Amino acid sequence: MNKKIKTESVDALFQAVLSLQTKEECYSFFEDLCTVNELLSLSQRFEVATMLRDKKTYLEIAEKTGASTATISRVNRSLNYGSDGYELVFERME
Repeated sequence: MNKKIKTESVDALFQAVLSLQTKEECYSFFEDLCTVNELLSLSQRFEVATMLRDKKTYLEIAEKTGASTATISRVNRSLNYGSDGYELVFERME
Protein backbone atom coordinates (compact mmCIF):
# COMPACT_ATOMS: atom_id res chain seq x y z
CA MET A 1 0.00 0.00 0.00
CA ASN A 2 1.19 3.48 -0.85
CA LYS A 3 1.89 5.18 2.47
CA LYS A 4 1.43 8.61 0.86
CA ILE A 5 -2.31 8.04 0.50
CA LYS A 6 -2.91 6.38 3.89
CA THR A 7 -4.20 9.36 5.83
CA GLU A 8 -7.10 9.99 8.18
CA SER A 9 -8.84 11.95 5.42
CA VAL A 10 -8.55 9.09 2.94
CA ASP A 11 -9.70 6.64 5.63
CA ALA A 12 -12.78 8.82 6.20
CA LEU A 13 -13.49 8.97 2.47
CA PHE A 14 -13.25 5.19 2.14
CA GLN A 15 -15.49 4.73 5.18
CA ALA A 16 -18.03 7.01 3.51
CA VAL A 17 -17.86 4.96 0.28
CA LEU A 18 -18.29 1.74 2.26
CA SER A 19 -21.48 3.15 3.81
CA LEU A 20 -23.19 3.43 0.41
CA GLN A 21 -25.73 0.69 -0.18
CA THR A 22 -27.18 1.19 -3.66
CA LYS A 23 -26.09 2.31 -7.09
CA GLU A 24 -28.35 5.36 -6.74
CA GLU A 25 -26.61 6.30 -3.46
CA CYS A 26 -23.29 6.00 -5.31
CA TYR A 27 -24.54 8.29 -8.07
CA SER A 28 -25.65 10.89 -5.50
CA PHE A 29 -22.45 10.78 -3.50
CA PHE A 30 -20.03 10.73 -6.44
CA GLU A 31 -21.93 13.47 -8.29
CA ASP A 32 -21.44 15.66 -5.21
CA LEU A 33 -17.83 14.55 -4.65
CA CYS A 34 -16.43 14.60 -8.20
CA THR A 35 -16.70 16.74 -11.27
CA VAL A 36 -18.29 15.09 -14.27
CA ASN A 37 -14.87 14.81 -15.93
CA GLU A 38 -13.29 13.22 -12.83
CA LEU A 39 -16.03 10.62 -12.62
CA LEU A 40 -15.85 9.89 -16.35
CA SER A 41 -12.05 9.51 -16.07
CA LEU A 42 -12.41 7.01 -13.24
CA SER A 43 -15.01 5.01 -15.15
CA GLN A 44 -12.82 5.11 -18.27
CA ARG A 45 -9.87 3.66 -16.33
CA PHE A 46 -12.09 0.88 -15.00
CA GLU A 47 -13.32 0.10 -18.52
CA VAL A 48 -9.70 0.06 -19.75
CA ALA A 49 -8.77 -2.36 -16.96
CA THR A 50 -11.67 -4.61 -17.89
CA MET A 51 -10.66 -4.64 -21.54
CA LEU A 52 -6.99 -5.28 -20.71
CA ARG A 53 -8.05 -8.20 -18.54
CA ASP A 54 -10.03 -9.49 -21.53
CA LYS A 55 -6.79 -9.34 -23.59
CA LYS A 56 -7.93 -6.51 -25.88
CA THR A 57 -5.20 -4.60 -27.71
CA TYR A 58 -4.25 -1.01 -26.94
CA LEU A 59 -5.71 0.00 -30.32
CA GLU A 60 -9.06 -1.70 -29.60
CA ILE A 61 -9.17 -0.10 -26.16
CA ALA A 62 -8.27 3.37 -27.42
CA GLU A 63 -10.90 3.17 -30.16
CA LYS A 64 -13.68 2.01 -27.83
CA THR A 65 -12.92 4.13 -24.76
CA GLY A 66 -11.14 7.17 -26.17
CA ALA A 67 -8.37 6.61 -23.60
CA SER A 68 -4.88 7.70 -24.51
CA THR A 69 -2.11 5.13 -24.79
CA ALA A 70 -0.56 6.76 -21.70
CA THR A 71 -3.73 6.06 -19.70
CA ILE A 72 -3.93 2.52 -21.03
CA SER A 73 -0.29 1.95 -20.12
CA ARG A 74 -0.80 3.36 -16.62
CA VAL A 75 -3.78 1.07 -16.02
CA ASN A 76 -1.85 -1.89 -17.43
CA ARG A 77 1.01 -1.16 -15.03
CA SER A 78 -1.47 -1.12 -12.13
CA LEU A 79 -2.92 -4.44 -13.25
CA ASN A 80 0.51 -6.04 -13.47
CA TYR A 81 2.43 -4.38 -10.63
CA GLY A 82 -0.17 -2.65 -8.46
CA SER A 83 -1.82 -3.59 -5.20
CA ASP A 84 -4.25 -6.10 -6.80
CA GLY A 85 -7.21 -3.81 -6.20
CA TYR A 86 -8.57 -4.28 -9.70
CA GLU A 87 -8.28 -8.05 -9.39
CA LEU A 88 -10.09 -8.04 -6.05
CA VAL A 89 -13.00 -6.12 -7.57
CA PHE A 90 -13.10 -8.27 -10.70
CA GLU A 91 -13.26 -11.45 -8.61
CA ARG A 92 -16.08 -10.07 -6.47
CA MET A 93 -18.04 -8.93 -9.51
CA GLU A 94 -18.01 -12.41 -11.10
